[in-house]
Amino acid sequence: MSNDFAKFKNSQRRHKTDVKIARQVQIIKQHNLPGEVKSPSEKQPHRLAKRHAMDCGNPKCGLCGNPRHIRKGEDGGYTVQERRAMQDVERVTDKRSNGVLNGDDTQ
Repeated sequence: MSNDFAKFKNSQRRHKTDVKIARQVQIIKQHNLPGEVKSPSEKQPHRLAKRHAMDCGNPKCGLCGNPRHIRKGEDGGYTVQERRAMQDVERVTDKRSNGVLNGDDTQ
């Protein structure tokens, strides 16, 4: 290292990586029962440097995968936020629990 600033930045980067790995190992330990066999990530914690502890690795999983690739058939593969943004603004969808619109007072 040529100067103190470069040494500091390098040590800071390494520290952030170590803290991230420690958090993921802690998550794994919380979800494993005491009598279970240790997972490979718990035995070799540096495996968690670039992936999450609860990621199953299956790209078709609803939690781990991309929602656009998983739900191709229904609603064109749009995410919930995209469907909400594309809703028809002109249509009134403000209804009471009995099905009457809020503007209707004819009961």
